[in-house]
Amino acid sequence: MANSWWEIQVVCDTTLEEAMFWRLEQFGCKGSSSERKGDTAKMLAYYPQAQAHVLDLAALSLSIRQDALTMQQPVPAVRWGLIEEEDWSQTWKAQWEPREIGDHFLIHPAWLPVPQTDRKILTLEPGVAFGTGEHATTQLCLEALEMRLEAQPEEIVIADFGCGSGVLSVGALLLGAKQLYAVDTDPLATNATLENIIRNQLDPAKLLVATGSVEALLPMVPEPVDGIVCNILADIIVDLIPQWTPIVKPETWGILSGILLDQAKGVADVLEGNGWFVAALWKRGDWTCMNIRRL
Repeated sequence: MANSWWEIQVVCDTTLEEAMFWRLEQFGCKGSSSERKGDTAKMLAYYPQAQAHVLDLAALSLSIRQDALTMQQPVPAVRWGLIEEEDWSQTWKAQWEPREIGDHFLIHPAWLPVPQTDRKILTLEPGVAFGTGEHATTQLCLEALEMRLEAQPEEIVIADFGCGSGVLSVGALLLGAKQLYAVDTDPLATNATLENIIRNQLDPAKLLVATGSVEALLPMVPEPVDGIVCNILADIIVDLIPQWTPIVKPETWGILSGILLDQAKGVADVLEGNGWFVAALWKRGDWTCMNIRRL
């Protein structure tokens, strides 16, 4: 099976879903999907056979176990097996269906016929990047963007940290935002973001994308932004908060997610220590979304 892929299956509590996405992305998986039943999520991710030995997958399984123990959550079940090359890219797509989010959005897989709807159609082809709109944290962020961009969106400039497939950047532009600056440490993600801007027939000049983090975004931003969106993980957000000072002003707001409920206080403490306060905290399951403002 020279042209085959490892199919990695992770069955975990839904509270671990975001952390598992991050771990699989860090490992280098190419495409993923998640299916929920009650409090359980079954995640599938794919990795080229030629680039990983069974021992590498065993090490990944150990890292996943350690992540769960650190978060004091049940240990996930991890399995893997080989599938043919022509099957892998279709397997995860088969589980992804259109989804209405908030008052305005319809997340629409690019390979399906365009439906008739009054909603704003956000067409996505994640490719090998992460971000389909399926996870609660992404949905919370899109709903928060609807609220933030209700009035005069054409004047609002936003920075998107950890853009993934570009779902939040695309969503903000569909809502009428003036300008987006997006960064992600994975070049596959920034490529997917640019492709999804074109796929949604938006002006590429309204989105500047770079591979990296704050250091990559600083040269792109001519003046402080009006808003920040960041849907990653709590530990990474905590590291980023002090670095945002050069790009914010007294009126800047933020939308932060990827934060478990029991992590919220720690993140809020760091925010307060860096001149922010939590104006509202939204909850879905065990995940939270913080709407923040400057002190």
